[in-house]
Amino acid sequence: MVITFVLGMVFVAGCQTDVLSGIGIGAGNVRRITVEDYADKMKAGWIGQMAGVGWGGPTEFKFKGEIIPEDKMPTWKPDKINQFHQDDIYVEMTFLRTLELYGMDVPIRQAGIDFANSGYKLWHANKYGRDNLRKGIAPPDSGHPEFSKHADDIDYQIEADYSGLIAPGLPKVAIELGEKFGRLMNYGDGLYGGQFVGGMYAEAFFEDDMEKIVLAGLKCIPKKSQYAECIRDVLAWYKQNPDDWQKTWQLVEEKYQDNPDYRKYSCDKGDFNIDAKINGAYIVMGLLYGKGDPDETIIITARCGQDSDCNPSNSGGILFTTIGFENLPDRFKSDLNPEGKFSHTPYNFPMLVEVSKKLVRQAVNRAGGRVEKNADDQEVFVIPIQKPKPSKLEQCWEPGPIANSKFTEQEMAQIQVPEQ
Repeated sequence: MVITFVLGMVFVAGCQTDVLSGIGIGAGNVRRITVEDYADKMKAGWIGQMAGVGWGGPTEFKFKGEIIPEDKMPTWKPDKINQFHQDDIYVEMTFLRTLELYGMDVPIRQAGIDFANSGYKLWHANKYGRDNLRKGIAPPDSGHPEFSKHADDIDYQIEADYSGLIAPGLPKVAIELGEKFGRLMNYGDGLYGGQFVGGMYAEAFFEDDMEKIVLAGLKCIPKKSQYAECIRDVLAWYKQNPDDWQKTWQLVEEKYQDNPDYRKYSCDKGDFNIDAKINGAYIVMGLLYGKGDPDETIIITARCGQDSDCNPSNSGGILFTTIGFENLPDRFKSDLNPEGKFSHTPYNFPMLVEVSKKLVRQAVNRAGGRVEKNADDQEVFVIPIQKPKPSKLEQCWEPGPIANSKFTEQEMAQIQVPEQ
């Protein structure tokens, strides 16, 4: 292929050039998905989160350092889909609202102000991060280990679904959104967990092979992080024990629960383990051993224990994205209440879908993609294939310097702590 440079413009033979970005896009350098198919998969991703948290909710942190017995798992009932009061879901809608109001280029400081103004109850990294923001510690310091002993906790991981659901095939967007919203409360592996989850969602719009989806997420985080090591271990142990998830669970337990070298920044050293790594391992186990079955994926993830509603919410969302709303079993959508409002948000389910559809257009355009019509007169997203560029390697037990970031008086005046 011949590339000619003329007056700073780039023309690539045989390629169409996106007018807005000036990026040459050839047929082999893009992925295409109709806007209709995107919306169908995105809706399913939100439903999967609701299904996972609804099914696993009654077991949350009741089984720590042990597998949940099969007979202790709740039975799925269609009305469990109406999970409008779960922090696993509505917290990330604060981030969506910020993006809706200010666009994809919203400054991290505005993201921090909006999170500081949230009115829901929080725990662990979310609580410490928001407390720091309310004290005037601006991001990214609000999530730095200097100011939070919970920076490696699971929090951004459970909230990162949105970042992939509005970024089909755009892992760089998922990484960037982690740098913007994940740093409000997390650092190191706590941040990488969310970027990993976002990267898996981004891939799930184009791929249904769970191992490939996991590998795509893995490319979004630093190779030398303990989080990446944990996911590589799970992949290796899955290949060694392809039909025995409980054997893999035991190997995860021995290394990431019992070995203090992998709990250097755990906020609790006992059986309770809210570290992002081990809970991320459980997400991946559900995806791999569930073999594309919605029930098995959610049940296996939940039965791994610990945060057994957040983790199946992640795995359920990723799997359901690959399936699409129209193809989901009816038991996961028949009782959905379209008027149910998610706590502390302006959104019901149809509104949530609409804001996601709005933001994805911004994400695609910003990444140098475009919308075109196909032969059936359908709108199609033309999405440049991106090579992920992970965030820099940082670990909570060996953190980099703080940014000495403080909110100004004017910014503090925008923070009005609501009564809970």
